[in-house]
This record gives sequence, C-alpha cells and structure tokens, in this order.
Amino acid sequence: MLYLATPIIMTGLSVGFAFKTGLFNIGASGQFTAGAFAAVFVGVKFTFLPPGIHCLAALLAALLAGALWGCVPGFLKAFFNVNEVIASIMMNYIGMYLVNMLIQKTVYDQVKNQTLPVAPGANLPKAGLDKLFPGTNINVGILIAILFVVLIYIILNKTTFGYELKACGKNPDASKYAGINEKRNIVMSMVIAGALSGIGGALLYLANSGKYIQVLDVIAPEGFSGISVALLGLSNPIGILFAGLFIGHITVGGYNMQLFDFVPEVIDIIIAAIIYCGALSLLFRTLIYRFRMRRTKKAAALAEAEVPGKGSADKPGEEGTS
Repeated sequence: MLYLATPIIMTGLSVGFAFKTGLFNIGASGQFTAGAFAAVFVGVKFTFLPPGIHCLAALLAALLAGALWGCVPGFLKAFFNVNEVIASIMMNYIGMYLVNMLIQKTVYDQVKNQTLPVAPGANLPKAGLDKLFPGTNINVGILIAILFVVLIYIILNKTTFGYELKACGKNPDASKYAGINEKRNIVMSMVIAGALSGIGGALLYLANSGKYIQVLDVIAPEGFSGISVALLGLSNPIGILFAGLFIGHITVGGYNMQLFDFVPEVIDIIIAAIIYCGALSLLFRTLIYRFRMRRTKKAAALAEAEVPGKGSADKPGEEGTS
C-alpha cells in the first residue's frame, strides 16, 4: 500500500500545489514520466558513482526533468497567456512519445520491451523499515513523500513566497497592483509542481520492486490519480497525504478482490464514486453557505426596517399635536 501510495502522493502534491496558486496542472503525467526516465537513465548509466551518491543523483535528475517539463506550460501561461490545461495536455503526449524514443536509444531491453534494470546502488535504501514491516519490500520512498508534504505545507502557509503564490491564484489583479510579480510566480508554481511529479516518478522506479518503464503509447496513470488525490484532500498537503494512503489502500484491496472473481475495474469505480461524493459535499457546503447568507441578509433587512418605525413616534414636537 505504501509503495503504491508514494507516487500518487507526490503527483497529488503537484496538482494541489498548482491548485493553491490558481493553476490546473493536468500535466502531472508528463512530468512524472520525464522524471521517471531521468532517474532510470542515471540509475543505469552512472554506475561509477558510489551507492549513496548514485541514488541522490538519480533523485536530483528526476527533480530537474520534472521541473523542466512543468516550466514549459508555466512559461507559456505567464508570458503568452496560453491556457495551462491545453499546454499541459500537449506536454503529456510529448513526454510519453519522447521518453519512448529515448528509452529505445539509451536504456532499452529489447527482449522485454522495457527499460534495463537500474544499478543496485541507485535503488532507495530501506533504512530499517523492512524490519518494521517484515516480508515486504518497503524503502524510504514513503518517508521522502512525507518530507515533501511537510515542506510544501510550510512553503504555502509559513513563508512570504507561499503567500504571494496563493495571492496570485486568488486575485491576480489585486496581486499585480500590490507589487507581486505575477509572471514569476506562475512560472515558479509550475516548476515546483513539475519537480514534485518528477520525484514521484523516481520513487516508483527506484524501489527495487521489479517495476520498469514499459515502451507503450499509454500516458502514466499516476498523474491522473494525483488529480483525484488532490481533489479528495482539498489541495491541503496534509489532506493529500491521507488521501494518497486511502487511494493506495483501496487499490491494494481491489487487486486482492480479484481472488473472489471481482474485475479490476471495480477499483476505478469505487475511487470515482468517492470523488463524486467529495464533489457533492462541496456543492452541499456551498448551498448551505448561501442559504445562511440569505437568512442573515433577511434578518438584517428586517432589523433595519424596524428601527425607523420605533424612532418616528419619539420625534420632538409630536407629543402636543393632539
């Protein structure tokens, strides 16, 4: 569960971070794929590095690749007002086909139609977690994801930079007149979001789990799962962490349900139903808020209407008219 939850927590952070800054990062899949390939390439080719440095180099390569892939739609949005949804979708397809081409030219296993296995020194260390969870192949990937959850929470809620990002997302015009550099913040928001997705790709394929990047014309589903996780967690980093764990738990449970003749598509059906219920809860909350506001306005209007009536009988000069 933790292994499956780790990458979607990272892509959920990516989408949620962009949501907080007023952007819809639907390109998490392309950023995820770019980061995964960069990590695998370093893991296969840079065997001259010592084990600890090799793993860090692969993670850094994934971060830079994802940031570069997120920078493109951010730059187009900031300087040419290109809708980030359209640009991100196009970058998903470009990333998928480009990675397939690069794999075949660099780290290709022709027999299995996938990437070559990374060097043992590039895999994430277990740090004793396999002793806490015996019989599993757990590593520090989940701890890295939790570290980024805390980091993004601090950036958004405890720093001036995070305040400026959220201000640009909620009211770009007011932020502009307040002296905030809107274009820089848009680019930085997408760069950070892309870096988070890229690291998610590295955490999935540097886990010594027998998972490899397949050369297929299929966009990485982890990016779209990240959208579900971000929506379910209300774009809050802490909520995204628990939403990712929840989706990972459902996914593992769905795989096990196949032993009882359930089709694997039941996983997506359950997740989709949960997302719809989450969206409906937001709708009901909005309707309840509007209903309360109407009642408050009506009460205020009645109070204002009663005040002049009370005061008219007490005006000076009216007592002796009778």
